[in-house]
Amino acid sequence: MDQHSISTSLLEGDESTGLLEEKVSLDTEGHGLIFMSPTQSKPRAYITAVSLLANRVRSTPWRSYMLKAAILLLPSFLQPRTFSIPARNCRLSPTAYLDGLRGLAALFVVFCHYSYTSFDIAEGWGYKNRNYNILRLPIIRLFYQGPAMVAIFFVVSGYALSLKPLKLMRSRSGDGSFGKTLGSSVFRRGMRLFIPTAASTLLVAVLIRVGLYEWTREFSGDRRYIRHPREQHYHRLATTGEQVRDWAWHMFYFVHVWGWEKFGGSTGLDQHLWTIPVEFRASMFLFLTMAGTSGLKTGARWATVAGLMCFTYRSDRWEMLLFFAGMLLAEWDLIRRAHEPTSSSLLLPHDTSLPRSQRKAKVVMWAWMALGILALFLLSQPDEGHEATPGWVFLSSAIPDWWSDKYRYWQCVGAVLLVLCVAHSPETWQPLFNTRPVQYLGKISYAIYLMHGPVLHTAGYAIQRWAWGITGVEGVAYNWGFALASVFVLPLIVWAADVFWRVVDAPVVRFARWFEGKCSVPT
Repeated sequence: MDQHSISTSLLEGDESTGLLEEKVSLDTEGHGLIFMSPTQSKPRAYITAVSLLANRVRSTPWRSYMLKAAILLLPSFLQPRTFSIPARNCRLSPTAYLDGLRGLAALFVVFCHYSYTSFDIAEGWGYKNRNYNILRLPIIRLFYQGPAMVAIFFVVSGYALSLKPLKLMRSRSGDGSFGKTLGSSVFRRGMRLFIPTAASTLLVAVLIRVGLYEWTREFSGDRRYIRHPREQHYHRLATTGEQVRDWAWHMFYFVHVWGWEKFGGSTGLDQHLWTIPVEFRASMFLFLTMAGTSGLKTGARWATVAGLMCFTYRSDRWEMLLFFAGMLLAEWDLIRRAHEPTSSSLLLPHDTSLPRSQRKAKVVMWAWMALGILALFLLSQPDEGHEATPGWVFLSSAIPDWWSDKYRYWQCVGAVLLVLCVAHSPETWQPLFNTRPVQYLGKISYAIYLMHGPVLHTAGYAIQRWAWGITGVEGVAYNWGFALASVFVLPLIVWAADVFWRVVDAPVVRFARWFEGKCSVPT
C-alpha cells in the first residue's frame, strides 16, 4: 500500500470507524493512522528506569508476567519503546487530518453522553427566551453535540472507504486491482466493525456478572443525580449461561442488514452503538455503487451518483446521503491532485507574478476559512427547539416537511462543508487536526466510541456518586460535583480506550488481513 493511501472512523486496508494500522496513513477502507511511537520523545531516564526494572524481574517467571501485565495496562504514550507497538513511519499522510477530525468527533461524543444525563444540552441559546448560557452558543456547543459528530463520522467514512477504489478506478490499469481491492473491503468490513463491538459488549456482560453494574444500579436511576435521559443500565440474568446466551442473541440481531428503520439492530447492552449497523449497511451500499459505476467516465459517474443522492435525499436517508457525499469529496480531491506533493520551485524568484499569486492564495485561504466557520455554525443546529431558537428560525423553515430527523438537516450540510473546507485548507484547518494529541485521539477513536459506555456505567457512575457526595447536589454545587467527577472519568475513558485499541482493535485489523489472505485464491 502506498503511503498516500487512506483508511477510516469516526470514525477507517481496513475499514473502520476508528484508527488501526501501525503506520502513518489512513487506508482506503476506513481506519486511521498510527504515528511514531510517542515513547521516542520520552526522557532517557524514564526509558532506562523501565528497562532496568524489566531486566531485574525477567529471571523470575511470575514477576515477568506481572510486569508484562502492568506494562500492558499503561497507556501507549507512557510505554517504553520495547513494549509499545512499533511504528513503521513517522511521516503523516496527506489525509491524516481526517483521522484527527474523527478523533475529536469521538471525544465530543463522549462529552455528549457524559453530560446529557445531568444537563439539558439539546436546546439552543435563547430558546423560549431562556438558556442564555454561553456554552449553548453556536460553534461553542459543538464540543458536546453528539449528533453533529455522527454526521462527521459518516462523511469521513464515505471518503475513506472510497478513496483507494476510486484511485484505482481512475487509473484504468486493467490488472484487476480495483476488483480485488473492492472485494477485500467487502470481505473485511463486517469483521472490522463487528468483532470489536462483540468484544466490547461481551465485556459489558462480564461486568454485569461480576457485579459492577449492580454496584451502580441504584445510582443510575436516582433522579437526584441522573436528572435527564436515563440510559438503559442492562439487567443481570439468573445465571452466567443465560447472560452469555442473551449477549449472543444481541450480537445476532446487531448485524442488522434487513431493514433501515431508525436504530435498527441497536443493543441494550450499549445503546451508543446504534451507529455501527448503520455504518455497515451504508458501507455495503457504497461498495455496490462503486462497483456499478467503476466502468463509467468521470462525468457519467458523477451524474449517476448525483442522481442517487437526489433519490436518497427525497427518501429521507440522511446517513446514506453523507456516505455518497464523502465519495464525491474523495474523487474531487483525486481530480485536483490534493494528495500529491507540490513544489514551490514552480514559482521562480524572478517571476513577477509571484506577489499577485501570493495575494490570490491568501484570498482563497481566507475564503475557505470563512466557509469552514459557516460549516461549524450549521453543524451547531440545536437538537431540540431549533425552530424557535434565535439564528435558526429562518433556516428551520427551509427544512422540508417530509424530512423526519429535522435536527439533523443542517448538521448534515455542515458536516459535508466542513470536510470540504478542511481538505482545501492545508495551512489553516489541517494543522489543527494534525497535532499529536488530536492524532492520538484519531488513533484510538473507534476504541473510544466502544469503551465509553461501559466505563460510564461502572466506574463513571461510581466516581460521580463520590463527587456529588463531597459537593452536594443543591444549586451550583451540582455543577461543581459534575466538574470534579469529569477530572477522573474522562481520563479513565481514554485509558480504557487505549488498552482496548491495543488488545482488541488493532489485532482485529491484522487478523482480518491474515484471514483474508488464508481464504483468498493465490495470484
